[in-house]
Amino acid sequence: MGLVLVLYHSQEFGNTHAMAEAIGEGAREAGAEVRLVNTNERRLGIDEYRAAQAAAFGSPDYYSYIAGGLKVFLDDWFIAKKTNAEGLRDKPYGLFYSHGGGGAVRGPLEELFKRMGVKIGDTVESEGRPNETALAACRALGRALATAKVW
Repeated sequence: MGLVLVLYHSQEFGNTHAMAEAIGEGAREAGAEVRLVNTNERRLGIDEYRAAQAAAFGSPDYYSYIAGGLKVFLDDWFIAKKTNAEGLRDKPYGLFYSHGGGGAVRGPLEELFKRMGVKIGDTVESEGRPNETALAACRALGRALATAKVW
């Protein structure tokens, strides 16, 4: 098993971070190496993404849209793909998000990331602090990503 990258944005309440940690926990349980990267702390290098076998992307709902750091990653990915698509396409990926009510970010999140590869599992949602049901779904997503076939 290879590397599962969990790229997410979390700051104020840490809800998305808790979900990212649970995804990492599930992937580790399945035998994968895990790298968590919070876009609030640093920008992900495109070669780091190339090295991953699978990825999970998570965002809080910011006015019905994804966090800016994830959009920056998508811009970097798109530009890099134009010059050298090796390791950038057809990767198994999963999605997760947190929100304070409504959760309208789901649509843009799913639409923007559908170009990444093959989506694994359902998009995991948490309203506010993730409860045990949401965390269990995140752990299951991590296990599924760790064992997903690389296309």
